[in-house]
Amino acid sequence: MKPRISIQKVAPEAYEALMNLEKYNATTSLTPLHKELIKIRTSQINGCAFCINMHTADARKYGETEKRIYLLSAWREADVFTEEEKAILALTEEVTMIGNHVSDEVYQNAARLFDDKYLAEIILVIITINSWNRLAIATGMRAI
Repeated sequence: MKPRISIQKVAPEAYEALMNLEKYNATTSLTPLHKELIKIRTSQINGCAFCINMHTADARKYGETEKRIYLLSAWREADVFTEEEKAILALTEEVTMIGNHVSDEVYQNAARLFDDKYLAEIILVIITINSWNRLAIATGMRAI
C-alpha cells in the first residue's frame, strides 16, 4: 500500500481533539477490562488490525485471559462473560453497526445493569474507538 495522509501531521488540532476524548475516557469509572473489551470487539467488527493488536495487548496487561480474547467474537455462545459484559458487548455491536440503530431491548438491558454515568461512559468509549478505527483504516495504519 502506498503511504497515506497522516492526520496527526496535517490536522493536528483535529487529532488532538480525538486525543482529548481518549484522555477523558481514561478518567472514567469504567473498569480497564470493560474498556478493552469494547475496544477489541469494536475493532474486530470494523476490521482494524492495528487497533485489535494494540488493545489485545493492553487487555492482557490488565489481566484479561487468552481464552476470553479468543472467544470475544463469539461472546453470545461463550460462558466466560458476565451479564454486565454481555450487555456492554451487545451495546458495542449495535452502536458500531449503527445503520441498524440501537434497539430498545439492548439499550434497556444495559440501562438496567448500569447507572446513567457508567452507561454514558460506555457509549463514549464505543464512539471513541469507532473513530480511531476509522482513522487507522482510512489512513492505512498497519499492525506491526
